[in-house]
This record gives sequence, structure tokens and C-alpha cells, in this order.
Amino acid sequence: MIKELKRVVITGMGVITPLGNNVPEFWENIITGQSGVRSITRFDTTNFKTKIAAEVKGFNPSLYFERNESRKFDLFTQYAIAAAEEAIKNAHINFDILNKNKVGVIWGSGNGGIQTFQDQVEEFVTGNKQPRFNPYFIPKIIADIPSGAISIRYGFRGLNFSTVSACASSNNAIIDACNYIRLGKADMIITGGSEAPINESSIGGFNASKALSTNNENPKAASMPFDVKRDGFILGEGAGALVVESLECAIKRGATILAEIAGTGMAADAYHLTGTHPDGEGAYLGMLDGLEDAGIGAADIDYINAHATSTQMGDESELRAIFRVFGNRPDLNVGATKSMTGHLLGAAGVIETIICIKAITESRVPPTINTTEVEHDYSDSFNFTLGSFQEKEIKYAMNNTFGFGGHIATLILKKYETGH
Repeated sequence: MIKELKRVVITGMGVITPLGNNVPEFWENIITGQSGVRSITRFDTTNFKTKIAAEVKGFNPSLYFERNESRKFDLFTQYAIAAAEEAIKNAHINFDILNKNKVGVIWGSGNGGIQTFQDQVEEFVTGNKQPRFNPYFIPKIIADIPSGAISIRYGFRGLNFSTVSACASSNNAIIDACNYIRLGKADMIITGGSEAPINESSIGGFNASKALSTNNENPKAASMPFDVKRDGFILGEGAGALVVESLECAIKRGATILAEIAGTGMAADAYHLTGTHPDGEGAYLGMLDGLEDAGIGAADIDYINAHATSTQMGDESELRAIFRVFGNRPDLNVGATKSMTGHLLGAAGVIETIICIKAITESRVPPTINTTEVEHDYSDSFNFTLGSFQEKEIKYAMNNTFGFGGHIATLILKKYETGH
């Protein structure tokens, strides 16, 4: 007997970001074109080529944890729990009637507890190599801990795991959540991703691969997606969380439906460990896969939140892939919100999905800031929404994420309409 796939909707959102630690504040800063990039405060950058990043500001662990409880968790898990709490509150879940055996958690992170790992190794080396490791060292660094910690906090006993696909991690987590709900393996899943990578190891490592911008004199303008003068991405940090559930479950509990997941696409560049395929082969295949899954054509997409990190080859290859799929579409908004948030690595997909959802619900396309001279071959092909937001009715939005290793994950979000 063939099972009919369930429709999947989003009913809750939460964030911890460089532009705000709740969704309303985050969206207000996004739509008004603010930059979250500043000089790094976490460590002394004197000897580093890059001295700027998009740090989370004003995060207070005591709002989410009992005294000393936060010490059990690396910052990337703290961010995850905080974002999940907002999403769960936003979804107005009644825990008295919720079947927690059918609620899962799927979380993504590309790096896990990299700060904890750096701190403990440094302490080991400077302490005459005495093995005085924190008893929470291992659970603080492994990437699956946010999904476990969130389930423990709320008693969710459904499916539970984490996805690791570099900068595609949280989009992959959302895709997995969507598919498991489609199949009836869960009624509801808390999903998203988190990263806290702003430290010496990450900045030094990305500098060594020549991936980061070194425009230290002008931090707010340093991220320039698609611009001919771009010189690399800005490292960011934070978390985003979604409450994803079957349409049936959402209607039964009277939830406010924010958007529907219309389709998902996955592929691989199969080309290079860190570089994208010059023609965006994986991105092209991932977008086609998403459109086919959604049962729509390229002409139906109104807005694309591009991966667009501000790297030379990455941005150009994505534009080639978008052009291969959509052709010449001056009416199609292709936005690059990393110009404001920086690149949150494994958490990028989910916060950009939240941006897509807000764009759909509020009929406003966020701006791409800092970019003034788009790659000449594509400058007239799409509407890059330069400088300020645009009022626009959006029925379908696409969110692209690409990760080191060639991982491709594309989401298509749809405006929810009763009866459709």
C-alpha cells in the first residue's frame, strides 16, 4: 500500500544572531539593511589578517539556564537552546495535550564545539600536558549535543539526530525534518542549526584558505555579495530554530501557520573539497530537484535567498547556476542577506529560511547591502534588491545553501493558503 505524503508547515521560529536575539528584532534589522559586522572582541586579532566578524551581541545565558548549568554546554549549544525556546513559545504548543513520543529534534552544525576544543587543547599544552580535561569536554564539542539537549529539556522522545554538511547543515536538518513528517514518522520536529566559531582557530584556518575578507577598516561594508570588488566572506555566529509539523497536526491544535515547505532539493558538486564547481553544477541540480519536488516551474519562484558568501568563485558559480535554471528574469529577486549577517556556516540555512518566511508573510524582500557593481554578465539578469527592501507579493521563495565538500541543500517555501 502506497502512503500519501503529508503536507509540512512551519508554525514557530526563533533566532540568536548578530542582528538580534529574537525574531522581531532580527527582522527589523534585516529589512532596514543593518550590518552586524564589527571588529572582533573575542580575542586579540593583532597577528591575524582578518580582524572583523559578525558576533552575537548581548546574549545572556542566565535567561535560559539555571546557575552553572550553562557550563555544561559550549556556546553553540547555548545558542541552539535559546533559539529553540523562542520557536517553541512562538508556536504556542500546549504540552499538556502534545504527544511527546511523536515530537523529534533534528539539528545541524558544521563545527560543533570548536571553542571548547581549542580551549581544552591550549590548556593541555600550556599545563605541562597534564590530562586535566573537563568532564563535559566530549559532550561540549560533539555536534549532536544540541538535538539531545533540546529533547531532554522538553521531554521530546521522537526521532533525534544531527546533520553535518558544513554550511548546508541546517538546511539539511530542515529537509530531513520535512521528509520524516511527510512519511508520518513524526507529528512535529524542532529543527535548525547553530554555530559559535569566532575564535583564533576558525579565523586563522579560513585566513589560511584565503576565504575571509580583510577589509578591516570598514567592517559594516566588508561583505559584498556578487560585487566585482568582493574579497571574501565575513564569519558569523548564532542559531535559528523552526517548529515544523504536519498540516494535520497544526490544524488540529489550532496553530498559526507561517509558511509551507513546498519542496526540497539536494545534490553534490563532486568537484573540490572547498571550492564550488565553476559552472555551479551541484547548485543547478539542487535547484532543479527542489522545483521538481515542489511540482512547480522556475517561473513560479518570486525570491531567491542566495548562498552568496562574497567569495570570488562561489558567488560567480552560483549566478551561473541560477541563470541556467531561471534564464533572464529581471523580475526575479535574488537577494544576499549575508551582506548583513555575515556567514553563520551551519546555521546560515535556517536563519535565511526564517528571512524567506518573513519575506513571504510580510510581502517585503530584504535588501542586499554594500553591493554596488554586480558581476557584469548578470547585472541585468535579476533584481538584486540593492540598498533597500522592496514591497512584493511572494508566493514561492527559494533558499540555497552550499557546504565545503560540495554539499548542496535547497529549500522552497510557499505562502500558506487555506484550502490549498
